[in-house]
Formats: sequence, C-alpha cells, structure tokens
Amino acid sequence: MNILIVYAHPSKKSYTFQVLEKLKSVLAVEKWNVEISDLYASNFNSDMSEEEYEREGFGRTELPISADVWSEQEKIERADCIIFLYPVWWSDCPAKLKGWFDRVYSVGYAYGQNEISRKMKTIPLGLVICTAGHPNDFLHEIEIAQSMEKVMLEDRLGKRFKNKEMIILGGTLDLENVIEKHFHEIGKIVEKIKNFCN
Repeated sequence: MNILIVYAHPSKKSYTFQVLEKLKSVLAVEKWNVEISDLYASNFNSDMSEEEYEREGFGRTELPISADVWSEQEKIERADCIIFLYPVWWSDCPAKLKGWFDRVYSVGYAYGQNEISRKMKTIPLGLVICTAGHPNDFLHEIEIAQSMEKVMLEDRLGKRFKNKEMIILGGTLDLENVIEKHFHEIGKIVEKIKNFCN
C-alpha cells in the first residue's frame, strides 16, 4: 500500500503537526509505504509562473512541466491513497496547498486530457483532514463546513478519486476536550484505507 500525505503547515509547534505525527505512527503499524510532501519544509513554490499560466490558461500542453510539479505528479501516480492534512485558515486551506492544486493539477494531466499528455490516474481513496479552531457543530451551523467539503471534495478531489471523505478536527481552541476524540478518529483511518484500497 502506498500512501501519500500532502501536508501544509509551517510550524512544528502546531496541533496540525501533532496530528501528522499521530497519523504517521498509526500508518507505521501497517508497514505501508508512506511518502510525505511537506509543502512548507520543502519550500514548495505555490505561485504559478507566467510560462505556467500560458500552459494552463491557453491549454498549451507542448510547454514543459516544471521539475517540482513533475515530482509531485510522480508521487500521485505511485499512491493508492492521498491524505491532505492542513489547518483551516479563513475557511479554506493555506495558500501553499491551494498553490499545490493550481500547479500540480496541470492541464492535460488532471483535466483537459489530450493525446500527447499523460492522464492522472484515478486514486482509490482521498482523505481530507483539517484542524479547525471552532467546533464542528458551529462550522456546520454557519455552513463553512459544507462550503469546505464542496470545494475540496467535489472540485479539488472530484472524479480524480473513486472514494473521498473530509474529516474536520474541530474545536481546537479547547484542545484538552477534543484531542482524545480526534486521535481516536485518526486511529480509524487505517480501516478506511483497507476498506477502499484493497
């Protein structure tokens, strides 16, 4: 089993980093191949260049794909499951992760297929895990949870994933009262992967 974690948080002091460590320990028990794209640690360039825009905006698939983008696409092609892990900032993922989608989901690969481009494979399972200060009930009440699910699951993951789910680890402003529940939720991820990827 090959698992790719696309991780977006700048601080190792964050709760999101604690979740990453817990997730790694849970997956390690299975002895699966786990690859991590740490977008901040690798200083992933989230800004699209002018040449990249020409390629994307005008469908000019003959233009080259940047080496860093190609590397991320290779990781996708190896994966049976991709887990996106990030904090909720202003009702969405950090700009670094948004830029990953902007650049890595290139034309001719993730959309707009043609005969000269390789096509992104359909991934058996996509999991979106995000940490949020507000409790889940409140995020649903103000409809931010539904908005995040729509954007991440229906647009960014879309038909590129056979199965997909968003797990919101909310209530981190009162961390002592939610951490046990959150880590229990992380513990159930192994079964989700086994159910959808075997």
